Amino acid sequence: MKVVVVGGGIAGLAAARRLLALAADVQVTLLEREHVLGGKLLTERLDGFVVEAAPDSFLARKERGVGLCEELGLGDELIARKPQNRGSFVRRGRELIALPEGLTGMIPANLEALDSSDLLSAEGKARFASEPDIAPAEGDEDESIASFVTRRFGREAYEALMEPLVTGIYGGDGELLSLAATFPQLRAVERADGSVLRGLSARGRATADSPFLSLRSGMGALVTALVGSLTGVRLETGREGRRLQRGTTGFELELADGETMAADGVVVTTPAYVTGELVADLDASLAEAHAEIPYGSSVVLTLAFAAEDARPLEGYGYVVPRVEGTDVLACTWSSRKWEGRAPDGASLVRVYAGRFGGTDLTLATDDDLIALACDELRLVGVDAAPTLARVHRWPLAMPQYLLGHLDLLARVDEAVAQHPGLALAGAAYRGVGIPDCIASGEAAAESVVRALAAAPA
Repeated sequence: MKVVVVGGGIAGLAAARRLLALAADVQVTLLEREHVLGGKLLTERLDGFVVEAAPDSFLARKERGVGLCEELGLGDELIARKPQNRGSFVRRGRELIALPEGLTGMIPANLEALDSSDLLSAEGKARFASEPDIAPAEGDEDESIASFVTRRFGREAYEALMEPLVTGIYGGDGELLSLAATFPQLRAVERADGSVLRGLSARGRATADSPFLSLRSGMGALVTALVGSLTGVRLETGREGRRLQRGTTGFELELADGETMAADGVVVTTPAYVTGELVADLDASLAEAHAEIPYGSSVVLTLAFAAEDARPLEGYGYVVPRVEGTDVLACTWSSRKWEGRAPDGASLVRVYAGRFGGTDLTLATDDDLIALACDELRLVGVDAAPTLARVHRWPLAMPQYLLGHLDLLARVDEAVAQHPGLALAGAAYRGVGIPDCIASGEAAAESVVRALAAAPA
């Protein structure tokens, strides 16, 4: 059997690995249009600093992140955030206000902690605490995150507390993002218990264990180990798939250089807008569905300072609400969050910028972007010139799960079912995190193997 995996990010690499494990008689070729593998998982080591180009960690509770690391022999490399520096903030003007402890799915389940916080006014806290008195909504219609949070907890709670947290995860607009596709557990709790706070209380508060994990030498170590495990896979970088069609017995994939590859099965892990173009000749309805998934662009700016020049933040970092009117989403003191990120006597800070529907910062110059980051940090007391600055642009890199996303996925699934041997994976569908992408790649591989096993000889 010949299977082609299109896309060499974490989902594609995970798919290739699972294909090898499931079928001894499979010949796997992985195509990646860039000249490096791993997609957004990229770690640089510069002058003693560990610089993450995009994600610096993953959720510990989603099993395929930890699971894959352990299977690849990276279990001892997993690290949690430094517990002594625990804490995060929301920036309001020039002030950093501590986030209350006990967040569960972005909801402060500990009302005592919220009451002692300055994030909400007295009226806002009272409205938040009255949530158990609000009747649950009826019906099954999709609802935006902003609508749900405002309905349950009040507008102030959404704008001051939950909006910046949502934006930090999805880089999107909570007024447009689908609750059912992003935080379905919140609506489920409302339905089951009649109140989110009552339901979360019954289920127990969040533990003090670190919800996020990273790798000691950086997230790029996962890519290195994963690629190293793909013995027998043809890894072809700098090669781009352009058009997928049905062949005589399977599929034909036309490449950008004009070559055509025959395959019994195909796993596509590219962004939705690329996938849509790839399958346009195969299935117009599938292409149209993919064209409806929008993407946001972002930049990650990493700055190093002498330790005495960087404010000794009493926590990991802070998020910035949309109401502050800036393109900056969040700032993380990496050297306070993770061990081994900066040499002694230095601090490393990451600034995330670029809001969905806002300015496309990937078009700005390095100088302008570094100035944006320095202006942001100056608001919180970091007024020195950085000793190192790295800019990483990610154009159209973050899929947006807008209202109706689950209905859109149903259309995608229905169309894919008409093409046995074809499977899709990646961040565009059911989760943007690293464990989600790993799981989707593995599930796609399993789907293709099942389809080929069931096909007539």
